[in-house]
Amino acid sequence: MKLKVNAKLDPQFQPLSLVCREMREATKDNGQDLIIAVERNKGYTVTYKTRIFKDGTGHDEENFAFVERMAKALLWVAGGYKIYIAGSDVVGERIKAAYTDGGLRDFDVHFMERVYEKPFEVIVCPLDKAPEDKSAAAPIGRHLEGCRIGFDAGGSDRKVSAVIDGESVYSEEVVWFPKTNSDPEYHYQGILDAMKTAASHMPRVDAIGVSSAGVYVDNRIMVASLFLKVSDEDFEKKVKNMYLDVAKEIGENVPVEVANDGDVTALAGAMDLNDDSVLGVAMGTSEAGGYVDPQGNITGWLNELAFVPVDFCRDAMVDEWSGDFGCGVKYFSQDGVIKLAPYAGIELDESLSPAEKLKVVQGLMAEGDQRAKAIYDTIGAYFGYAIAFYSEFYDIKHVLIMGRVTSGEGGTILLERAQEVLDKEFPELAQKVQLHIPDESSRRVGQSVAAASLPEIR
Repeated sequence: MKLKVNAKLDPQFQPLSLVCREMREATKDNGQDLIIAVERNKGYTVTYKTRIFKDGTGHDEENFAFVERMAKALLWVAGGYKIYIAGSDVVGERIKAAYTDGGLRDFDVHFMERVYEKPFEVIVCPLDKAPEDKSAAAPIGRHLEGCRIGFDAGGSDRKVSAVIDGESVYSEEVVWFPKTNSDPEYHYQGILDAMKTAASHMPRVDAIGVSSAGVYVDNRIMVASLFLKVSDEDFEKKVKNMYLDVAKEIGENVPVEVANDGDVTALAGAMDLNDDSVLGVAMGTSEAGGYVDPQGNITGWLNELAFVPVDFCRDAMVDEWSGDFGCGVKYFSQDGVIKLAPYAGIELDESLSPAEKLKVVQGLMAEGDQRAKAIYDTIGAYFGYAIAFYSEFYDIKHVLIMGRVTSGEGGTILLERAQEVLDKEFPELAQKVQLHIPDESSRRVGQSVAAASLPEIR
């Protein structure tokens, strides 16, 4: 595989965006159509159409390797508990074997079962039985009328704003420690106190919008790192409906809307840019994503880009949590920086925390160290190819990058190299997609106003 822009410190990098292109080329005259679909709550379904080599022509291994990565990517982009493979029984049966208890994708199976509270299944069917797209995209957000509370639950601080007709009349940030606290009452009181404070600065409360890290289905908390130390039993009884329960204390019939913080960040960006088709990518402890579609809607997709593969190389670094290789978390996070440091000739003290190791590299970057520059150069190449891969699933006009990995001069280098990849390798995308780093102050205020705008007042 020949790259037009090399990942400087990672010569074995095999971008999945190029794998997709090569598969389309190779099967142009001798291929068969294949549809991958994933279904989640309420039958919402997202489909992906592709092409593979004809079954039984000696390419079964290539077909499986390709479809396995694409099914995995679609699953973590859109979310779901059911995968359909339509158009190849040979590939379909192998995917079915992978997505079983103890199978190749055991982690994915159990994660999705927890999120959607349904047993995971893979359905193999003919092309004409493939499901249709069924969207949950709704005009959530951009509702600015009335008196609203916008709450943003972070891992180290919580932010709340009182918003009247789109203007923030009061905001506060309070340091808290949700990830180390096992008592759900601590979280409940913290959220309630924040909302009561915001409410006290308005004549009434018409709506409540919440931006929070984690996975949410019908405003219920399904998986969230904020409740890391809470027992499964307490999570089930006291956490799942926490935002709904707090909202009732503010007002019995006040509408509430809870969204993943990545989606709300993308929404804030879309409101700031006054445009749509925005993909937001946060590079911090992990990689987080959010998306606003061409109609300006939040889709209800999972957007868990940390687990979306971007590198087809079998020898790529494995993520300790999911046990899978080549996934975004090892490319677009502090882990990505730490992974590349030894290849750049930078030795990091093993006794340091990952955040401290990142700070060392950022300190070198600030001093103009060429080794640190090579790390950001490499991540930028990764990211350019990843944007092209994300475009297989998302219709993108704007990409916002944020998170502490992107701060300072490193973020600028990263974006420049990503742009070079688009210009040289994907010129049709380069004409359409704009890359942005939002400034911190507008993002902070924008996030709470965007959160407040989530619910519609009926």
